[in-house]
This record gives sequence, C-alpha cells and structure tokens, in this order.
Amino acid sequence: MSASLNITAATVDPALLDLPWDLPLENWPNETIASLPKGISRHLVRFANLSGYVVAVKETTSEMARGEYDMLRTLQRLDIPCVDPVAVITGRADDSNEPLPSVLVTRHLKFSLPYRALFSQQLRPDTAGRLVDALAVLLVRLHIAGFFWGDVSLSNTLFRRDAGAFAAYLVDAETGKLYEGGLSNGQRENDLEIARVNIAGELMDLEAGGRVDVELDPIQLSDGIVAAYRSLWAELTGAESFSSSERWRINERVHRLNALGFDIEELAIKTDAGGTKVRIQPKVVDAGHHQRRLLRLTGLDAGENQARRLLNDLDSYNATFGKSNMDEEMMAHEWLIRVFEPVVKSIPRDLKGKLEPAEVFHQLLEHRWFMSQREARDIPLSEALTSYINDILRHRRDEATVIVPLTGSITMPTDVVADGNDANWRDRV
Repeated sequence: MSASLNITAATVDPALLDLPWDLPLENWPNETIASLPKGISRHLVRFANLSGYVVAVKETTSEMARGEYDMLRTLQRLDIPCVDPVAVITGRADDSNEPLPSVLVTRHLKFSLPYRALFSQQLRPDTAGRLVDALAVLLVRLHIAGFFWGDVSLSNTLFRRDAGAFAAYLVDAETGKLYEGGLSNGQRENDLEIARVNIAGELMDLEAGGRVDVELDPIQLSDGIVAAYRSLWAELTGAESFSSSERWRINERVHRLNALGFDIEELAIKTDAGGTKVRIQPKVVDAGHHQRRLLRLTGLDAGENQARRLLNDLDSYNATFGKSNMDEEMMAHEWLIRVFEPVVKSIPRDLKGKLEPAEVFHQLLEHRWFMSQREARDIPLSEALTSYINDILRHRRDEATVIVPLTGSITMPTDVVADGNDANWRDRV
C-alpha cells in the first residue's frame, strides 16, 4: 500500500485499508470482488466486499471523485434518493510507485438493480413504462431541489421495486450541479431533452440485441418521460385559480398532492382586489408523505408505494378493531406486532434475501387477493402466506446482496394473527 494513500470520509471504515489499493481496479482479485449486475458507465466500476456489505468502487480523477462525493452528501441532506457516498481514495500507487487513478467509493443500494437486470429475457413495454415513470419522478424531485443532472439516463439510475412500481435512485452525480436559486425553464428543458435522447438510445441498444418485446417502441417510451415529467411538474408547482366560494378546492389540491406522495411545506394563497377569486400555488413540495407517516407510526422505513399499501392495510385493521380509547399510534403498534412482524418472521431464512420485508408484505397481500378471486372465497392470511412462500417467493432470484451463504434452520410459516375471535380478521375486511 502506498504510504501517501489518502482517505476522505465522514466515517472511516478500517476495512477500507484492507482493499488492494496498490492494484489497478481491473486487476483486483476475485476474492475481493462481489459479483453483482451493473449498468453501463464511462468509468471502470467494480463491486467489492467490505465489512459485511458491498461497495461500488469507481476509478476517476481526484477532482471528479471529490466533487461527486460532496454532491452526493449534499443530495442526501436534501432527502434526494441517491447512493450513499462512503469515501474518496487518492494518492494510490502500484508496487513500482507509479500513480493509479483516484477512486470514489459508494455503498451498494440493497434490493436495487440496474435497468438491464430488471428483466430476464425481454423487456416488456409495461415494465419499461414503469421505469420511465420512476425516472420522471426522480427528475422532478431533483429539479425542485435545484439540481441540474446533465446526464439523465436509465444507466445512471438504480431501481428498487416499490409495490408494483419502481423507485428510482441517482447513481452518477459527476455532471450534476446544484443551484440555490433553483433551475430556469431552459435548464429543466435541457435535462429533459438529455433524458429523452439517452433513454431512446438505451432502449434501441436493447432492441438491437433482441432484448425487448416486439411491441416496445423506444421513441414512444422516451417521449413518455417528457409527458410524465411535465404532468407531475404542473401538478406540483402550477398555480390554480377559482372562485372564493370554492375554497374547498384548497384542501382538494393538498389531498391530490398527498396522493402523489408529496407534502406541502408552504402554500401561497392570494385573492384578487374584489375578493372573488382565489389563486393558490405550492411553494415548496417534498416527496415521501406516506413514507413519513408510516415511519412515524411504526418505525418502518419503506418505499412510497409500499408505505401507501402498508398504511392501507393498517387502516383496514383499524377499521375492523378500532377502539374509541386507542389512538392512532397505539393501533399502529398493535398492527405491527400482530400482523407485519409475524409475516416477516415466517419467511424462511434462506429466502430473506429475495425481497425486502415491505415488498414481501405488499406482494403477499396481492397474492392473497388473487387467490380469493380464483377460489371465490376468503383466504386466511396464514394460508396465503404459505402459498406465497412456496409458489412465488421461493422461485424469485435474490435482490439483496448476499455476501456469504446463509445458514441455519428454516423457519416454517406460522399463523400471523393470534388465535381467538379475531384470528382471521382480514376475512371480514
């Protein structure tokens, strides 16, 4: 190891010193490398095992590594979905004291995949559409924060399953710039055009390799991100005017934004001189309305759509067993320990890396609904859980990062609601 090796990190993991920094990244030994799917990158990127988790190591210049590290930390403080920066390594040299490129180290996002790994044989139009929609939501959030990406693409994004949809996370921020005064319309349109061209090219590349469904139109899908972005942007930031007698529309606008997963931090309301017209416009909006409510009530950290689905289940439980003397937090705690946690604990140990717990619970509810439709009867949750584990979950590939083989006995599915009069409460809701 070079004596001049320099590590810049908020919290230094001592295990970083054990990685072979005196070797070019392309020559790192197999025992260090973690075999994970990765997207296309202009720089060499490899995954490495580190202290029980996985990091992505990217060779680049010292200036770009430091700049991207600082930008990712800033985006995290702004609550923007992005990868976690771990460290910048500079001063690398080989055994002959020849300098080696600096590297940026980021933590691999568990249960996330690059878009090329989200399908096994062919990319279907509906899946591609959901990826584009997720990227549009991410781009809107970045622009609201004043961030100009400059290289919007599917390749620079990681995707996590989120209750039937996808949530997008920024991976590559080296071309990005944050503007405190916000972005101009020209800057936003520039990012949109970059997105449209890059996505079309990426999908055409897959099409040329026979990796997309014959019905998928790359141009139409790439145009779709522009339409999805503009629709969401107008809903979040557009002004709305109405008669002063229709003040109920203020709450309607707020509820509509909440349904999209956004909170309103400030709302500008103006009336005209005669007091007959009211004009409202969201000033600052932030995503994660359902995430924050679920976290506040249960301590569960889930995706936005997952949080919405879990909250719906919690509300159904509350509607069935609601007690006048029990507040929302107490009811949520009861649901957590009697319903959610038993489901998670019933997943066999060798299957826990398939999906994250919130996604498992969402898919279990979906599976139970389809079983009920198929069999024309109410399906107890414990029966649906056994069926889901054996027929669905066991045949999925892992989406978590498994570093060492998991060992231990398999936990068999158990009833998830205590015996008694309320044993199958979902049969009545």
